[in-house]
Amino acid sequence: RGVVGLAGLVGGWSGGGRGGRAGRGVVGVVGLVGGWSGWSGELCAKGGAYHLLLHTNRDRGRPIGRFERREQADSVPMGFYVDRILPHITNLALSGQEIGRVRRRVSSRLSGDVLEVGFGSGLNIPHYPAAVRRVLAVEPASQGRVLARNRLAASPVPVDFVGLDGQYLPLDSSSVDHILVTWTLCTIPDPARALGEMRRVLRPGGALHFVEHGRAPDQQVAEWQDRLTPLQRRLFGGCHLNRPIPDLIAGAGFEMQHLDRYYLKGPKPFGYMYEGVAVPS
Repeated sequence: RGVVGLAGLVGGWSGGGRGGRAGRGVVGVVGLVGGWSGWSGELCAKGGAYHLLLHTNRDRGRPIGRFERREQADSVPMGFYVDRILPHITNLALSGQEIGRVRRRVSSRLSGDVLEVGFGSGLNIPHYPAAVRRVLAVEPASQGRVLARNRLAASPVPVDFVGLDGQYLPLDSSSVDHILVTWTLCTIPDPARALGEMRRVLRPGGALHFVEHGRAPDQQVAEWQDRLTPLQRRLFGGCHLNRPIPDLIAGAGFEMQHLDRYYLKGPKPFGYMYEGVAVPS
């Protein structure tokens, strides 16, 4: 009968979200990230339709968004979910003040022609430095571009969408000055291939600027990451909680210039961060 009350399970860690049974299908998954973002919600399937209802934690009685689609089958079609609904969730979950400070740090040393793999809804746009000449964006979700419209219109930096898949970059070798990836490597099916492509398109003297969540050094947290990752992948577009980010970057032929490791506020299995700069070795 699907997944029941996942948000209630994680809500005990994060203080966000609520779970419950609503017919058959997926229930209450949005509360998973409520503790980070100040919002919560429910995704449920009932009577052949599925609904996403979002609330601010300050006003549980007033929804801030509702999305509904009716299907013949009881299950949620993941293609539509990943392309149209999940971008709304990540746009909210990754737009808080703490996340904004991280984005600002990671983007601060960019210049020239920048490739952003995993552009999402354009949440990095306000943090592009004046030294950036243009951004080449790679983003598979069409709804991400829709959500980015106002940010794109206000951006002093031109943004060109050049591809859908970080594993196959439609760019010449040595064609960009810097690469920006923020919370992206967790979802790419073959991160080693994607990182190899990033290394290929970097010009001499260029760097990879990144922040990613990944495998925690604490054994108990890492064990929870292993337990939760199969479900996390299904609910959040292939997202892995347990990828060894520094090893992946080094394995693609990069050398770390700078690397910070820390937990964000919130549930530890979802919040261990790797933030840094790497250059081709």
